[in-house]
Amino acid sequence: MEETYLLNVEGVKKKILHGGQGELPKLQDGSKITFHFQTLKDDFERTVIDDSREAGIPMEIIVGKMFKLEIWETLLSSMRAGEVAEFWCDAIHTGMYALVSRGMRRIAEGRDPLEGQKHRCGMGNIFDYHSTGYDDLDELQRTPQPLIFIMELFRVEEPSAYKRDTWAMSKEEKLAAVPVLHSEGNRLVLRKEFAQAAAKYQEAVICLRNLQAKEKPWEDGWLKLESLVTPLVLNYCQCQLELGEYYEVLEHTTELLQKHNDNAKAYFKRAKAHAAVWNEREAREDFLRVAHLDPSMAAAVKKELKQLGERMRKKHVEDRKRYQGLFQPPRGP
Repeated sequence: MEETYLLNVEGVKKKILHGGQGELPKLQDGSKITFHFQTLKDDFERTVIDDSREAGIPMEIIVGKMFKLEIWETLLSSMRAGEVAEFWCDAIHTGMYALVSRGMRRIAEGRDPLEGQKHRCGMGNIFDYHSTGYDDLDELQRTPQPLIFIMELFRVEEPSAYKRDTWAMSKEEKLAAVPVLHSEGNRLVLRKEFAQAAAKYQEAVICLRNLQAKEKPWEDGWLKLESLVTPLVLNYCQCQLELGEYYEVLEHTTELLQKHNDNAKAYFKRAKAHAAVWNEREAREDFLRVAHLDPSMAAAVKKELKQLGERMRKKHVEDRKRYQGLFQPPRGP
């Protein structure tokens, strides 16, 4: 099909390359759009800048989540499922493309798309870029120009039709998701599916940390969220102990204790991780802190200290046997 027409948007032209099916999608905040795209320069060679098919994974955007290239939502809203269309967009709509492409390329390369621009406002990031790290994108950033987008729309899903990523949830959705994830994690622990349970606890923590980032530290809202985070982190650490990920436990319990230095359960889990990696002195110190902070755990601490002593004695015996012959002179023939 070679129909070319103007969208009801200044600086945009559309050509349908392959017709789609059904009605035009009704986009709403939270709708997920899945599509492939190709970006070309408006030059004689139609130079290809990006092609999502090279990565092998379709592009996804969530409507209303401030995707930096707003014109894409407009273009996709004019397409039916299965449609392939070519859009010419004037430079007034493509000024942010270099930054968007930079992020997408970094994700495809397995790198952090926000590297170098964290803790900065959006406009500050724009002016702070001396280079995107890609020569072709640096050229687009210096000289904004018209671009051609060829898009193939696969589907549009309503917010209730798919599992939404944490970043795409509203505040209310995140708060509602936390107890559900907590319960699912507990259920998986009972089935001894510790890796899957840890993932549920971790997802719940991410929801709460995202909300916490918008609160002032140590004020009421922040503290209320922190009270929900702490048991989830402890549950996550217990799963990691079961999985033998001891250094992961050391990292998270230490971070937790820097904020809550009276948490006996955190000391207990850190002590067990120290013991597992042969940090005898650190393990004993943490176990003794547990008994001091929570006398009801004294019996458990006594049992752990006894096991630690037995393990360390056994290790010392094995070490002596292993090394006893290293410094003896070689026997004669």
